[in-house]
Amino acid sequence: MSEKITENDLILQRKAKLAELRSEGNAYPNDFRRDSLSQDLHAKYGEFDNEAFEANPKNVSVAGRIMLQRIMGKASFITLQDMDGQIQAYLRSNDLPEGQYQNFKTWDLGDIAGISGKLFKTKTGELTIHADSVRLLTKSLRPLPEKHAGLVDTEQRYRKRYLDLLTNEDSLKVFKLRSQIIGEIRSFFGEQDYLEVETPMMHSVLGGAAAKPFTTHHNALDMDLYLRIAPELYLKRLVVGGLEKVFEINRNFRNEGLSTKHNPEFTMLEYYTAYADFEDQMIFIESLFKSVTEKVFGSSVVETNDHKYDLGKPFKRITLIGAVAEKLSVKEEELRNREVLESLAKKSHLKDYKDLSDGKLLFELFEAEVEESLDQPTFITGYPKEISPLSRISDDDPDFVDRFELFIGGKEIANGFSELNDPEDQADRFKAQVEQKASGDEEAMEYDADYVEALEYGLPPCAGVGIGIDRLVMLLTGAPSIRDVLLFPQLKSKD
Repeated sequence: MSEKITENDLILQRKAKLAELRSEGNAYPNDFRRDSLSQDLHAKYGEFDNEAFEANPKNVSVAGRIMLQRIMGKASFITLQDMDGQIQAYLRSNDLPEGQYQNFKTWDLGDIAGISGKLFKTKTGELTIHADSVRLLTKSLRPLPEKHAGLVDTEQRYRKRYLDLLTNEDSLKVFKLRSQIIGEIRSFFGEQDYLEVETPMMHSVLGGAAAKPFTTHHNALDMDLYLRIAPELYLKRLVVGGLEKVFEINRNFRNEGLSTKHNPEFTMLEYYTAYADFEDQMIFIESLFKSVTEKVFGSSVVETNDHKYDLGKPFKRITLIGAVAEKLSVKEEELRNREVLESLAKKSHLKDYKDLSDGKLLFELFEAEVEESLDQPTFITGYPKEISPLSRISDDDPDFVDRFELFIGGKEIANGFSELNDPEDQADRFKAQVEQKASGDEEAMEYDADYVEALEYGLPPCAGVGIGIDRLVMLLTGAPSIRDVLLFPQLKSKD
């Protein structure tokens, strides 16, 4: 008999049990209340011995999913799993109300049960509940993955995350850590007097980053809208309005390919600080990362797989042109020569490089040759003006802007810059973006007249940063793919 048929038979058997439960009354009760969680019990009473329990009995009620069963005639052991962990229970026929033990013997792995009783220690020293009442709360109609070892197939782990969380302790740990990391980030910003805000997820004008958007349509207004690719232009409007320190943790949407580093919807932290520049923000990020890692992991040193990062030390800083020159063994001044750029582009097998401006070509060389080699925390500064339409031009070199990107483990983790607050310059750069879009650049921005008008009221000198939460969690947990830190990553249709 095939495995599929065997599983179908098991499902039919469980459905028959559910039908019997329905005939006896409410098969899905919701009146059981637990008063304890497994981890709390282990923490409070793990050191108790039976003499201590006899002197001071502890009555508890727990609820969770049955993960293990050892049925031995008139006495049995089961293990329940709740949101915090697992705890064992001892069930003996003589100690339970009439009929409960016989009913229990028909329960299956995966069923959800409520148990009340007294705590004691077994001969092997395991904290256990001696049950005086047991109830079936939810019947599981499908068997859990065999032997509770977790889902072996990676794609199934992503498609059926609920089973992954039930059976894979490492996966559960990652998502608990993700929650803690985000919580500590919020606390850090709160301590620094930043105001958390929420800005629109649907935009009428495409802007805030260079990316392909998802387009939708509002029927009542009869207008097309974009799922936001970035909240930047709305957050800077708030700075114009006097909210001088703001941050947002929320979703962005970009209509691009799937990879171990990309998902079409992802979580970003974006924040803006008035009267600060990009160099201030690099210092701020170092403080943020140090604080978060120390509070979540107890140390600023992160060790994952074969990598070790000390996020408590100042990060390396190097200009983009300097990084390319260093990697390709050329002088920085040579990278300002068009012939040299094209020669290097040819060696790097870049496509359509003759159509690119000098700045874009330099950036493409950086992405192709340098980015993935930046393992230790490194701020890359000084980006070409033409790829940074919202950044302030450098006072030292008008071809570049006051911008940085942070790379760790070969991945971009953060992007920040001193903000362009000259409304006339911004209008000109929007016009250039419109021309690029007309020439076929699908990632170019549109002209945002309302944003330019906001700048005309006066945006104070400021700097902003975007940090990829998903990639940061990947870094701190050692996850090899962005799908491992997203509860429900985007996947191709099974059809």
